[in-house]
Parts: sequence; structure tokens; C-alpha cells
Amino acid sequence: MSDLFLWDHPVSPFSQKVRIALREKNIPFKFSTPKGGGSGNLDLLDPDFVKQTQRLEVPVLVDGDVKIFESTIILEYIEDKYPDEVPLRAADAAGRAKARIIEDVCDSQYEAIDWGMGEIATFKRADGDLAMILKENAKRQARQIQAWLTEQLGGADWFGGDRFGYADVCVWPFINRSTSYGLEPEIGTPLRAWYERATEKPSVDSVFEEFEAGVKDVAAAYDALQKGLIKREYRDHRLEWMIKSGGVDIVKEGLKKDNIRFQWPS
Repeated sequence: MSDLFLWDHPVSPFSQKVRIALREKNIPFKFSTPKGGGSGNLDLLDPDFVKQTQRLEVPVLVDGDVKIFESTIILEYIEDKYPDEVPLRAADAAGRAKARIIEDVCDSQYEAIDWGMGEIATFKRADGDLAMILKENAKRQARQIQAWLTEQLGGADWFGGDRFGYADVCVWPFINRSTSYGLEPEIGTPLRAWYERATEKPSVDSVFEEFEAGVKDVAAAYDALQKGLIKREYRDHRLEWMIKSGGVDIVKEGLKKDNIRFQWPS
């Protein structure tokens, strides 16, 4: 088994998906957060990381000469290369399609809500009435997605049925991030019970501990933004969320101050 190396960040839900999957499958790997990760600033970023991906985003998996960005593609690569190491995908086509749908919703609509909360709580893009409006919209939207996820879970212990699998790997990071912002599933609900059950798994608990350590550094990230050292990435669903939730002026101000960016190509 070749050595895998993962460029990641402890707070990134996309990176968390990959670490959970690798640990659940008992695949050894090394990982590191690139210097300047998340900044979009080539003067700060680790040059070795910059060579791996034009997007300047984590996660990036390096397997010898193979370099892969985008968490979904990384997870598929891991499953394709190590099919016998605790398979995470369902055995049937319908089960696999269900997991892909759940992953897509979490990677797009759900991630945007969590990210938007970070722009308010961590990076202080809004205060007063605007902050209240954005938080209320985020809460309402998170409840809608959590209700949908509850339907997908049904009466089973796991999203794939009787065992922890691909969809569980993909949902946990986003529920966990919501929980850190006070948008957690309500106590006594099936989704809350699922979250607590999943967090007890060693593969997930280790990622949770790394997340807890990573979020302690948010003050430094805010300071870096104020100093113009980083630009927050307002890509696709994130930009849509900010506009539809009432933050179009935040986008305009970010463009004016040049402290937001968009995805490659620039």
C-alpha cells in the first residue's frame, strides 16, 4: 500500500470527509495544513501546495504521481483503489445514488449555510439588524435541510442502513459545523441521535478533536482578513447564499475592499 499524503485543514468539512473515510477504511496516510491555506494569497501559500492544484483549495490527495482535488473525487478514488478495505459505498446502485444525492446537498446548499455563519460569527462581515437577518435565514434554511436529512435517514441507524457508510462520512462534517454555530439538530430527534452516535466512532471522534483544536485559531484568521493578508472565497453556492439571504451589500463591500475572491480561473 503506497503512502498517501493529504493537504487539508482541520476546520474544512471537505477535508474532514476524507480523513474520516481514510481512517474508517484503516488506510495509513500523512496530512498537513499548507502554510497560508485558505488565504488565496500566493505570497503566503506553501509553494509545494500551489504546485498540486490551481484551485488553491483543500483537500488535495497526493498518491505518488497522482494528484487529486475535490473531496468527492478523492472519496471515489479511495473507494476505487481500496475496495476491500472496509467498503463505504452501498452494494446496490440505488443505495449509491442515494449517497451521492445526500453528499451533493451537503457539499452545496448545506456547506453554504455553515460558511455564511462563519462570515458573520468569525469574520464579522455584518452586525446589528443585518447580522440578525442573516442568522435567522441560516437557522431557517438549516432546519429545512436537517428535516430533509431526517427523511433520508428514516428509521435506520445510518444513512446507508445498518452500517456506517459513505453518506454518513459526507453528512457528519456539516452537522458538526452547524452545531458549533448553535444550529444543531434538536435534542430527541433521530438526526441528533445519529450525530451523537457517529461522533462516538473512533474515525469521527479523532476528526472532531482536530476540529476543536482548529477552531481555536479563528481570532488569527479574523486579524489576517483585516490586514489584507487573506481573501475569503465566495464561490458558487456560497455567493448564492449570501445574496439570497440578504447579504448582497456584504459582497459589494468585499469587492470594494478586495478581501473576497472567486474560484480559479481568476
